[in-house]
Amino acid sequence: MSEAVQLIDFNTLRTFVAELFAAGGMRGEEASWFAATIIQANLWGIDSHGIIRVPTYFKRILKNAINRDAKIQTIRKAPAVTLIDADGAAGAVAGKLAMEQAIEDARRHGIGVAGVINSNHFGAAALYSQLAAKQGMIGLSMTNVMPLIAAPGAKAAVVGNNPFSIAIPTYCDFPFILDMSLSVVAGGKLHLAAAKGEKIPYGWGVDPDGQPTDDPQKALEGFLLPVGGYKGLGLAYAVDILSGVITGGLFVDQMRSMYHDPDVPSLTGHFMAALDLSTWIEPDEMRRRMTYYHDFIQHVSMADGAAPLVFPGELEANQEKKRSKEGIPVPLTTLKTLSEMKKAYDIKAELV
Repeated sequence: MSEAVQLIDFNTLRTFVAELFAAGGMRGEEASWFAATIIQANLWGIDSHGIIRVPTYFKRILKNAINRDAKIQTIRKAPAVTLIDADGAAGAVAGKLAMEQAIEDARRHGIGVAGVINSNHFGAAALYSQLAAKQGMIGLSMTNVMPLIAAPGAKAAVVGNNPFSIAIPTYCDFPFILDMSLSVVAGGKLHLAAAKGEKIPYGWGVDPDGQPTDDPQKALEGFLLPVGGYKGLGLAYAVDILSGVITGGLFVDQMRSMYHDPDVPSLTGHFMAALDLSTWIEPDEMRRRMTYYHDFIQHVSMADGAAPLVFPGELEANQEKKRSKEGIPVPLTTLKTLSEMKKAYDIKAELV
């Protein structure tokens, strides 16, 4: 284990963050859910979206950039379509509400779609797609963010890294969950590397002059690169259109960054969809077919030294089992900041 981190029980962290957010003025139930999403990302091994983001989120709560008293409302409704105005709420809160509405509509109509405008960063996209998978539905979740990706050869950002997730029930040990941003890596991985004092691989990002760099801070000051070149760039455009253009929300350079503009709402958009699998296939048949699929890819012949293929979501499921027992690795720099916040805001919950 690296000396730069300390293992802490996930329940301890979740309770601490919930109390911290409540101390910042969030409503109790919303603070608890927000905290749960952050720690769930850590449990899955998605540390870039986990505990390291708490200081930033908390500052935004205090500034009301995350609206602590948001009046979330439905502004448009059709039989299987809902449009929600988040009123600057935490993205985790608005995202959950939107997916729950999509699931409710899918129960009635076989499919449900929900869009969200005027929201904030919602964390890992899989947090919402998996809500549908738990209900026997295919879940699709995506969000747009301010431009962070430079087109190949460009010296300016053109679109956000706009993550999306697809979750499919398997009725086996874990669901199929694909969660990916459309940059080579999520921006949170740069923040994580900077917090740990680590270098990053060339190809993750470029500096403000468009030059390759292995310095995470220079890449944060510059731009991310799209996965798959222009193919990833095109997908990022599509997510932006679904999350921001068709909903009447903001898109491309109209949004704000929670890091560069910490005192104002990001005003991002989300797009959620749920498809009821029971209208297509019975659970037992789905289990048989997905088991066959998993076994097929797992037994594909690999080159010497290459690891066997796994389903999207399998590594995360295994990591969750491991970290639930051993604890979550928290960078010491983050732990120091959280300890200072515990003292400053008289948080009673334990931290270590």
